[in-house]
Amino acid sequence: MLIKTFGSAVFGVNAATITIEVHVDRGAHLAIVGLPDSAIKEAQQRIRAALSNSGYDLPIRNITINMAPADLRKEGTAYDLPLAIALLSATGAFESDLLEHYIIMGELSLDGSLRPIRGVLPIAIQAQKEGFKGMIVPKHNAREAGIVEGFEVYGVEHINDVIDFFKGLSTPERVVVSAHEAFALSGLHHTVDFTDVKGQENIKRAFEIAAAGGHNVILIGPPGAGKTMLAKRLSTVLPPLTMEEALETTKIHSVAGRLRKDDSLIQARPFRAPHHTISDVALVGGGSFPQPGEISLAHNGVLFLDELPEFKRTVLEVMRQPLEDRSITISRSKFSIDYPASFMLVASMNPCPCGFYNHPEKDCVCGTGVVQKYLNKVSGPLLDRIDIHIEVTPVSFNELSGHRMGESSSVVRERVISARERQQVRYRNVSGMSCNAQMDSRLLREHCALSESGTRMLSTAMEKLKLSARAYDRILKVARTIADLAGSEHIGSEHLAEAIQYRSLDRENWAG
Repeated sequence: MLIKTFGSAVFGVNAATITIEVHVDRGAHLAIVGLPDSAIKEAQQRIRAALSNSGYDLPIRNITINMAPADLRKEGTAYDLPLAIALLSATGAFESDLLEHYIIMGELSLDGSLRPIRGVLPIAIQAQKEGFKGMIVPKHNAREAGIVEGFEVYGVEHINDVIDFFKGLSTPERVVVSAHEAFALSGLHHTVDFTDVKGQENIKRAFEIAAAGGHNVILIGPPGAGKTMLAKRLSTVLPPLTMEEALETTKIHSVAGRLRKDDSLIQARPFRAPHHTISDVALVGGGSFPQPGEISLAHNGVLFLDELPEFKRTVLEVMRQPLEDRSITISRSKFSIDYPASFMLVASMNPCPCGFYNHPEKDCVCGTGVVQKYLNKVSGPLLDRIDIHIEVTPVSFNELSGHRMGESSSVVRERVISARERQQVRYRNVSGMSCNAQMDSRLLREHCALSESGTRMLSTAMEKLKLSARAYDRILKVARTIADLAGSEHIGSEHLAEAIQYRSLDRENWAG
C-alpha cells in the first residue's frame, strides 16, 4: 500500500512542499530516504514511542518512507507528525481522503503530545498558494498560521486529535485570526517616550530626520550623555508598519522561532540591540542549517550597536554589503538563501577610551594618538555608509533639574509620517522603495537637483571635508528628507546646510 502525506521545508523566509510517501511490504525493516538529517532518522524512535503511548502499535513490516523531492535536504523534528500519520494510514489504522488536502507539521513528544515548530507562517502562505485546503499544526503555532485568510488552520495538542480528525470522529476548533484586526491592535504603544529625555533637542531633531528618511545614525559622545537612552526611543517616532511589512517581519521571526504562543502578527517595528561580543554568524545569519541573524531580525526596524568600537572588526565589516543591498545572501555548496535586511542602523560610541575627549568640563587622559587609534577601530567604509553623524554633549544641570517637557514621540511621529507619505507618493512607481535612504543614483539625479548656490555650497564642503562619492550621495539623501519634513518640493540651501553638518566625523583632524 502506498500512502502520501504532505509537509513543508523552510528555506530562508520561503517554504517548499515536501511529499512523504510510505510503502509497506513484507519484511521487518523501516527505512527513511530522501536526504533526511539525523533528527529525522531518529524520528522513528519518537514515533514508535508516541504511538505506543497513544494506543497504537506499528506492525512489524518492511516500510520505506520517501521524502520528495529526494534531492532536497530535509532537516529538523517538525516532520514527526506527518511521518507518524502516514505510517498509521499505510499500516491500516485508518483510511482518509483528506490527507491530500492538508499540510501536517509538528514535533512529537514520547507521550504523543505536540511541541511547537518554526516557520509556520511561510509554510501556511506557500500551502495556500499551492491549493491546499488547510494545515494541522501544534496549538502553540496555530495563531501565526491563522492570519492567512481563506485557509483552514487547526491547532492540536495531541496526535490522537489528528488521528480522530482524519477518521472523521471529531474536528478540532478552527483557528481564525483577522490579520487586519491583529494589525490594528497596537504598534503605536510604547513604554518609553521622547518626553523622558531632558535637553538634547539637536539630537532629537537628527533622530526625527533619520526616522523620516530611514537613515543610519551614529552617536558619538562621553559616557552618561544619553546616547543609549535616545537610541532606545528612536523606534517610538518611526511610522507604523504597513500590512506588507508586518507580514514580512513576522515571517522572519517565525522562521527564527521568536514568536510566542499568542502572537499572530508583529505590529511594532523591531528593535534589536546585540551585545558587542556577538559573532559574525549571529549578526548576519548562517550556521550549518542557516538561520536569520540580528540584521534580519531587525528588518523593517532598528539595529542598535552600542559601544561600536568594542565590536570585533570582522563583525562590523560583514555589515557593509547588507547596508547597501538591504538583504543578505548566505551561500553553501549546494544552495544559497536570501534573508531581507532592510534596517536602520543606530550606533553609539565614546570619542576615546576614557570617554572625555572634547568634553566641555572634564579632561581627556588618553595619550597622543590614542584617540585616533580608538576611532580607527571603526573603518572609513563603514562610516561612509552611515548617513548622519551626531556629536552628543552632556546635559547641563539646569536642563536636568528643569520641569520643561519636550515634544512627545507621538507629535514627532506625526511629522515623520507626513514626510514618509510624501516619499511614498514620490516612489509609487518604484518597486521596493519606501524612503529616501533607499534611493539609487538615478533617483538621486531625478529628485535631488540642487540650485546654483546649493551646488557651490556642496562643492566647498566636499573639498574642505574631503568627502567620498558615497558621502556626497548621503548628504543629498538627508537634504531631501529635511526638505520633505519642511514640506518643500525642492532642496533649499538651508536644507543642504543642515545635512552637511551631520557629517561631523568626516571633518579633517576631528580627533586631533
